[in-house]
Amino acid sequence: KSILFITHKLGEIMQVADRCTVLRKGKCIGTVDIRDTNPEKLSAMMVGRDVNFVVEKEEAKPGEVVLDIKDMVVASKHHKNNAVNGVSLQVHRGEIVCIAGIDGNGQTEFVYGLSGLEPLKSGTITMNGKDITHMPIRERLTSGMSHIPEDRHKHGLVLDYSLEDNIVLQRYFEPQFTNKLGFLKRKEIRKYANRLIEQYDIRSGQGAITKARSMSGGNQQKAIIAREIDKNPELLIAVQPTRGLDVGAIEHVHKQLVQARDAGKGVLLISLELDEVMNVSDRILVMYEGEIVGEFDP
Repeated sequence: KSILFITHKLGEIMQVADRCTVLRKGKCIGTVDIRDTNPEKLSAMMVGRDVNFVVEKEEAKPGEVVLDIKDMVVASKHHKNNAVNGVSLQVHRGEIVCIAGIDGNGQTEFVYGLSGLEPLKSGTITMNGKDITHMPIRERLTSGMSHIPEDRHKHGLVLDYSLEDNIVLQRYFEPQFTNKLGFLKRKEIRKYANRLIEQYDIRSGQGAITKARSMSGGNQQKAIIAREIDKNPELLIAVQPTRGLDVGAIEHVHKQLVQARDAGKGVLLISLELDEVMNVSDRILVMYEGEIVGEFDP
């Protein structure tokens, strides 16, 4: 059989392909024999510049505790056991703590409990010294929490809204974007959206007025990341932030996470990719069957 395999994962290409043709922005960049190439050369063809596979970061300098979780229990919707069972952890300012593990071991429910999408069965969550266990979602977000969700379509975007409306989804009520009568300041929203589009290289057919649904998954993800990081949070929860992104976009996201850490934010990363876990985090917590079973230094 002849097999045409479409992917942007370099490991897969190197393992299974015989030849590889690289497309960039709709144009054919070239075809190479896999025997004569390497991931670095391929990524340069894909992105148009050299991509650094090693995340460059200084040693972490953890500060005070920004997130303190004690004995968190979240019920499971699928079986009688708890999805999250007695999880306790802390995240300090200026560090990236990564929760690693195989998918389906309670990570999703843990994040739902933390961000307010699911109620806790028991346990407490403290952010910046304030008990947020039963706090409404909007208050959590305005108190300094940002959340890059696992499912960008379900919890990250309103797909039929424009890109600019999605970018101000959590901030439209602020004086910067709404006047005293409650009307949206459209010019301000457009200006703000355009700044983020340029800064985070979000590509879309019609710029700020593009419907989110019509954008590629990678650019939808960049829009969410831009919105969540630009809010200048105290705590950034990033759940599989690079899923479905190409090598260039992955490098960009990792840089943003490290920059947030270096600016004194607490970063909680939930990732299923071992390379990402090892490369990006300062501390690794392993989650298995709803419990934290180990803590490691990468």
